Amino acid sequence: MAINYNGDISVVLDMQHRTPGNLRAFVQATLRSIRTGKSSDVRFSSTEKIEPVPMITTKMEFSYKDGKDFVFTNPENYETVTLSAELVGDDKNYLVENAPVTVTFVEDKAVSIELPSNVILTVTDAPEGVRGDSANNVQKAIIMETGITVQAPLFIKTGEKIKIDTRTGKYMERA
Repeated sequence: MAINYNGDISVVLDMQHRTPGNLRAFVQATLRSIRTGKSSDVRFSSTEKIEPVPMITTKMEFSYKDGKDFVFTNPENYETVTLSAELVGDDKNYLVENAPVTVTFVEDKAVSIELPSNVILTVTDAPEGVRGDSANNVQKAIIMETGITVQAPLFIKTGEKIKIDTRTGKYMERA
């Protein structure tokens, strides 16, 4: 959710409702300013009013990396949006060409991206498993096309496509 706080539009990253012992209830929130990009912890009392700001989500596709920035395209009208590496964060490890993402906008400014729950990536480097090393569920470190390292079973070979959970970064199955 996005709110208007102290004359600045901020995105709510985290929120907790607390009711300590004999004190009044309050809401502890972590806000990130859209204008400055800085995060802050704010405490709201139960009597304070906040003004929500409408957020618009759009389905987009990852197009290419431009230096440190990432370019996304709307497949309906082919408009492009360039997002900074700080905004994309660790999600860059799962972005391949034409990967679908959901981009959230507040007042025509992109504030966050959301990946699908899993992605299919190609294995670029998978060392051979050691024979006789299969007493139980043994895994090996493999490198994906985006550069991320994932633990996968011994039978995975270079060039195969596998499905990876984007929330945990773990191997799911062959694709």
